Amino acid sequence: MFAPPRSANLLLASSIATLLSTSPAWALDKPQTMEDMWKIIQAQQKQIDEMKAAIKQTPASNNIASTSPSTPNDVKKLERKTDVLSEEVEKLRTNLSIPEEAKYKSAYGLGPAASKVYAAGKGLSIGGYGEGSYQTKVGDKGDSKDTADMERMVIYAGYKFTDKILFNSEIEFEHGSTGEGSEEKGEVSVEFASLDFFIDPRANARAGLVLMPMGFINRIHEPLFYFGNQRPMVEQRIIPSTWREMGVGLFGAITPNLTYTAYVVNGLDAKGFTSDGIREGRGGGSNAKAENFGYVARVDYDPDMIPGLSVGGSAYVGNSGQSQLFAGKQADVFTQLYEAHMQWKYRGLEFRTLGSWGHINDAALVSASAGEVIGSQNFGWYAEAGYDVLPLLLPDTTHYLAPFFRYEKLDTVAKAAAGWSDDLTKDWQIYQVGLQYKPIPNVVIKADYRNFVAKQGPLADDFNLGFGFIF
Repeated sequence: MFAPPRSANLLLASSIATLLSTSPAWALDKPQTMEDMWKIIQAQQKQIDEMKAAIKQTPASNNIASTSPSTPNDVKKLERKTDVLSEEVEKLRTNLSIPEEAKYKSAYGLGPAASKVYAAGKGLSIGGYGEGSYQTKVGDKGDSKDTADMERMVIYAGYKFTDKILFNSEIEFEHGSTGEGSEEKGEVSVEFASLDFFIDPRANARAGLVLMPMGFINRIHEPLFYFGNQRPMVEQRIIPSTWREMGVGLFGAITPNLTYTAYVVNGLDAKGFTSDGIREGRGGGSNAKAENFGYVARVDYDPDMIPGLSVGGSAYVGNSGQSQLFAGKQADVFTQLYEAHMQWKYRGLEFRTLGSWGHINDAALVSASAGEVIGSQNFGWYAEAGYDVLPLLLPDTTHYLAPFFRYEKLDTVAKAAAGWSDDLTKDWQIYQVGLQYKPIPNVVIKADYRNFVAKQGPLADDFNLGFGFIF
């Protein structure tokens, strides 16, 4: 809560009081600063108190002191003026509680726009983000087509019931449409929707449709906070972002520098696994199979001795068979996925690296059921770096311009199931270069080029232009 200044400018307050006594409320200029608002409120309140005191001292008869209103009509005028000024005071107080310029800050591992409800005093909070791009295929284009796509338009809606209980959610519209019967054309999805219960800084509870706390992108996927128009491929195929499941768990800070998140969720569905990875095995809160459960945990550490550095890791384990038959046999399909990550932000430099490895038991049975090879092992890693060069050229600029480079290596069939041959078309390397420009902190304009190399078979390269924003 903003506190009034300790010393008021009495001359200004007196001038405002004079203005209030001679001008209608609607004629006032809007205060330019929070301090001006408080001065106006103080002056108005003082005048209201004086008016009320004068009304109280007014006798019922016409024998009235010279300092009091001379007639009952004057008393009514004072009462009316008091009501008008009281309404103005309340309006100004409301303005004080709703700042014109929102402060964006990540909280509890979520993106800054998704975290707005945590800073709200009480009640409803609205935020969101959007991103769109133009993509042209170059080299080994084959039958692929150039596209222009409003990839995502997202609304965050949260409600703070009390200081201890709040609700937060993300509703996403993909590809500018509801799909007309085809998911690839577009869909509307609830990306997360959960209740938070704040018990202690070291242990708080969350329940609902939760984002799996793995990697960088799965929890913070707002377009201003990753390089390039497309999310890293490792965090799409190996870590299947956006990955959310129904679950319950704990989150908190063991120390100010050491945070954790841990959930029990419905398990993956191995019937959805393909040679491209486990992505289609996600439940997503849509009548998800829950014969088996998954267990996921994450820790992050921000050491004081190296400002801007964050290191951490996460793990997911659980059966994915969901009491189903695979090639006529029931299998547990125990699934594991691990990742480690590091991020360093220092002045204009941003560096990130992440590595992930997964293992799927009973991959031979799952492959036979799917009719394609499912890797019993998969892995991926990437590293990227960008640097804001504008302060080197324009020291006083508030704009941001960062060239960046990213390298990715991934293989969704790092080891084929017994009796199945490796699929070398799934073994990729990606080289990416680009530019990020932010004219203001809420808006980004992007350009990048990606060169895809598969161990076997052609892959089209692409050039992307796009934009993104948060609010």
